[in-house]
Amino acid sequence: MPQNPYPERKYSATRKRATIPAVLAAVVLAVPAVAAASAAPSQAPAVAAASTHHGPKPTVVLVHGAFADSSSWNGVITRLEHDGYPVIAAANPLRGLDNDAAYVSSILSTIPGPVILVGHSYGGEVITDAAVGHANVKALVYIAAFAPDQGESALQLTGMNPGSQLGAALVVRPYTDAGGGGADGYVDETKFHAVFAADLPAATADLMAAEQRPVALAALQGASGAPAWKTIPSWYLVAGADQAIPAATEKYMAKRAGSHTVVIPGASHAVMVSHPDQTEDLIVRAARATGW
Repeated sequence: MPQNPYPERKYSATRKRATIPAVLAAVVLAVPAVAAASAAPSQAPAVAAASTHHGPKPTVVLVHGAFADSSSWNGVITRLEHDGYPVIAAANPLRGLDNDAAYVSSILSTIPGPVILVGHSYGGEVITDAAVGHANVKALVYIAAFAPDQGESALQLTGMNPGSQLGAALVVRPYTDAGGGGADGYVDETKFHAVFAADLPAATADLMAAEQRPVALAALQGASGAPAWKTIPSWYLVAGADQAIPAATEKYMAKRAGSHTVVIPGASHAVMVSHPDQTEDLIVRAARATGW
């Protein structure tokens, strides 16, 4: 594997991690446990050693995950725009993996210049599929996100290692639409702070809980296609105190993809909200390393 120019780094947490139960309870969603794969990490795609272009900066496309919306990127957007990066915060439909990836792919098709594609949580699975076939996507950046291999689902990866509290916190509500409907998953508002945003003030977490966008359960069960990270260089921010996707699983996915990795030990799943500076820093490093 090529030498990683950005070895794993750790940032100190600024708030104490919340203490919550460690056992994943049985809920309507059955999260299958899967054994950690023993395959050797994939070779990381080559990246440029230094910036070689002097044209406009690449567009940063941000894709939120489940139980969130584009406002979760507000702090990151403010910093990126201050540094001169055009930004599109896509409204991830959260209806199904194929549908959501096709939607983000259609946005990428409208951008004539280079793109840095960023995903949080389930948004990572979406960008993994959406970037395929888009030569203008120069880097993938995973923020406490799923980076699946072909055939893997968000549910499978969530159950790979112990520690996720998401299953026990899910509230399932049926919905109807023109296609007949289905079932949506929400994070119980009384558990949202501990599970999703433990390193944020309670008032902020409460607001995020009330504003959360539900995800169709079918989206979390969808199998990923051929992963873009096998051909596009990637960066990964691990949230060290994540209670939704275990940090061990995040590190595993980052290593498998050959991602340039940063670890923030005390960070919650909502790391882009609690640590916007470090999140933006990783995105900018990805842009610069790919020649922009």
